[in-house]
Amino acid sequence: MPVADGLRRSAATAGLVGLTCLVALKAGGEGVSKSESRQAAPDNTALAARLIAAYPDQLDRLDGDMLVWKDGTRMVFDDRRGGKDFDGLLNHADIKDQFALAYRPGPPAGRPTLNDDPGRFRNEAFFIKMYGDCGKNEVKPRLAVIDWLPRKGGGRLAVTTVNGVADKLKAVSAELDALPDTFNAFLVPSAGVYNCRTIAGSNLRSVHAYGAAIDINAGRANYWLWSKPDAKGRIAYHNRVPQEIVDIFERHGFIWGGKWYHYDTMHFEYRPELLAELLAADR
Repeated sequence: MPVADGLRRSAATAGLVGLTCLVALKAGGEGVSKSESRQAAPDNTALAARLIAAYPDQLDRLDGDMLVWKDGTRMVFDDRRGGKDFDGLLNHADIKDQFALAYRPGPPAGRPTLNDDPGRFRNEAFFIKMYGDCGKNEVKPRLAVIDWLPRKGGGRLAVTTVNGVADKLKAVSAELDALPDTFNAFLVPSAGVYNCRTIAGSNLRSVHAYGAAIDINAGRANYWLWSKPDAKGRIAYHNRVPQEIVDIFERHGFIWGGKWYHYDTMHFEYRPELLAELLAADR
């Protein structure tokens, strides 16, 4: 069944409580001993539950403001620095900030509003701990090569095995391969998965650097940096990717860059914690 392993209904329900406590845009660290830790805020507990349910093989518990990994590593979950603006969230996100904007699966209600980029706020230390540091050759040994869209001639792709991402992308491939040939032009050729690089125009690592994101055919995609802003500096939204493709990726735990104000419609990345309700409903 196309669901992310380990996601639980209880965590999905708890996440609703946590998300209502977050302010959208205005609103690895040192460990502390249990005796020093503060009690977690209610919304922190709910959000951490979603994260732990999404990555049960990696994460153990929340201890005050610290997220504890299965191997005992402790990272700051909430740095208590409220009121971060968009740039602050983008460049200095703590782990809690990754939930700052709600990702809504299914057909978009309309064009993304200014700076509505759910999933783009990432704590780099969290992802490096999860998937490895490609600059230290920690990612490549964890990659598996999969057949991508074999019926459509999609070739082979190297994908991380961490969190079962390679298996989930195989399941995506099987469903996409069953779509009519009219969808082929949007899917083939793939623009790739693993690439040890930063995001264009920034020093932040792309999720491709962890082998946990895929770009479909760039020739039928749209990207915000390819669009000329209007006189007020606003970015015109463009998309050609059919919703049927998006729905398949989302059912397997991948969010779509086409739902961002700073859109990247070829891009899908594995972020099951942002799709907890959808994945729990599919169980």
